[in-house]
Amino acid sequence: MEFLRPLPILAFLSVVVVVSHASLPSEGYWKLVLPHTPMPKAVKDHLQPGVTSFNASAAGCFEIHNQFNKIPQPFHAKQAQDGLNIGNFFLQTDLHPGTKMMLQLPQTTNEAMFLPRQVADSIPFSSKKLPEILNRLSVKEKSAEAELMKKEIEECEEAAMDGESRFCATSLESLIDFSTSKLGRNVNVLTNEVKTGSQEYEFGVGMRKVAEKAVVCHKMNYPYAVFYCHTFTKTRTYMIPLVGADGSKSKAMAACHSDTSAWHPQHVAFQVLKIKPGTVPVCHFLHNNAMVWIPK
Repeated sequence: MEFLRPLPILAFLSVVVVVSHASLPSEGYWKLVLPHTPMPKAVKDHLQPGVTSFNASAAGCFEIHNQFNKIPQPFHAKQAQDGLNIGNFFLQTDLHPGTKMMLQLPQTTNEAMFLPRQVADSIPFSSKKLPEILNRLSVKEKSAEAELMKKEIEECEEAAMDGESRFCATSLESLIDFSTSKLGRNVNVLTNEVKTGSQEYEFGVGMRKVAEKAVVCHKMNYPYAVFYCHTFTKTRTYMIPLVGADGSKSKAMAACHSDTSAWHPQHVAFQVLKIKPGTVPVCHFLHNNAMVWIPK
């Protein structure tokens, strides 16, 4: 099954904005707020080289992707199809060395970069202003790209679940502000250390719980970098060593939710694991496009 398929025809995006010399570059803001936190490659890869202007083509900035990247979410019909084939869910009782499971951890092919906050804040991000957004970003109405953008914005506007705080960050600065508002400034940022693709993995020795509370941010499908960030109560985050069927060794992040009573009864996790909401803790691996903020 294919999970990430670029659109054959991509709209051209051209946004040119002069940024005030008084504004703080995204990288500078990171160093100011998080002077003792190394900037991970996942963040550096999304920074623009230079802060006075932004010019970009949307080629590579859109992709067809399933709604399963951001977990857990209210049930969508497409999740029933995609989710049952992904199989990245497991029970907390399986959290021990020797467990084997087929993992599919695709990497987003969306190459969209962060805009400086001043630029990002000048562009609306609301379903009510979609025509204006499409016009500003030179995306044709009723195009496949426009439909993807509409869905992503609407997902950001969905009400939070019980025990969840959520926020869609349209700039690195706003992502930093949300994460530090939940965890403070003494934090680390973790990502998966596993190659993309699908194969059977065995849980290795040395798995560890890295946080009782974390902020998880997933990249959205948008012309510039937007990250869907959320935090859940009663959730633990683990780093799990993996040994692939090909002998490769890597590590991947997993989240275990001890309370699923607020999840939709038809959520794909319950279909995959054949359990009911609120009965037993549910765990899932995070995709390679996610970054996990944890307290030090």
